[in-house]
Amino acid sequence: MSKREYDESDVRIRPGRRGSRPRTKQRPDHADAAEAMVVTVDRGRWTCAPDGDSTRPPVTAMRARELGRTPIVVGDRVGLVGDLTGAVDTLARIVRVEPRSTVLRRTAEDDDPFERVVVANAEQLVIVTAVADPVPRTGFVDRCLVAAYAGGLRPVLCLTKADLADPEPFAAAYRELDFPVVVTRRDRPPTELAALLAGKVSALVGHSGVGKSTLVNALVPDADRAVGVVSAVGKGRHTTVAALALPLPRTPDGRDGWVVDTPGVRSFGLAHVTPDDVPAAFEDLAAAIEDCPRGCGHLGPPADPECALDVRVAQGLLRPGRLEALRRVLVALR
Repeated sequence: MSKREYDESDVRIRPGRRGSRPRTKQRPDHADAAEAMVVTVDRGRWTCAPDGDSTRPPVTAMRARELGRTPIVVGDRVGLVGDLTGAVDTLARIVRVEPRSTVLRRTAEDDDPFERVVVANAEQLVIVTAVADPVPRTGFVDRCLVAAYAGGLRPVLCLTKADLADPEPFAAAYRELDFPVVVTRRDRPPTELAALLAGKVSALVGHSGVGKSTLVNALVPDADRAVGVVSAVGKGRHTTVAALALPLPRTPDGRDGWVVDTPGVRSFGLAHVTPDDVPAAFEDLAAAIEDCPRGCGHLGPPADPECALDVRVAQGLLRPGRLEALRRVLVALR
């Protein structure tokens, strides 16, 4: 048999797949994107308030492909494109996440390397704890204070159920730290707390069963949050399962306020916080700790015998009670 001879007709050439548009790595800058605030997150969809205005219809949005896995949480300021009417079955796109001014973070445990961002851009952290049923825990409050100082939030301590026990013994431990301490009762409206929250973005955090959802229902009558019952062992059931920003009544000068109801937590890990983060949040202490020796934990003798904060107390520049309260908070990091 003779060998076959091949020519160009035996060669198969695949057609090119050139499209009508050349590929490019350049992305649009979306300069016309509308500003909005994320008010809740649910299974890959973000509900946003355009311009942070609670009177406009909320917009449901998805994350644009170019953002990849960029985390977007309640409180984030984002840029939206697409259908912004808020009509049923419409969907916008989040194309930009603005830099955060404050961040409330926590870890599951103190040795957990993975941070969880709870709320972004909140101005205040309202630490809600009951004075009875369940009994108050200073350790949890101290940990929340550390997270607030480290994240740039102003702490507010809210003591609930004051009709069941005297709140002053617990409140006295925090007076020297110079942040608001408010007391609420189940038989009276939370007028003082409402005044502190007006016109601001505030996050509520607390153990399950301390009355967060009851407070939210009183502050935002249309919220209709579920109210749980404290179990016999003193630990409440979770009645809030996801963070949600709810609009407060608009102030007379036109400012919108928001309260972010967060799920009840049983632990507040602080793996992301260092001992310097807490005193650095106080103007009168930030300069003092610069004179501390390297590695100082600011706990005083015997652990830190050369702490500059003790020198300030000796010079009469720092109240002893204030330093004692600060160090009790720092112990939460240990």
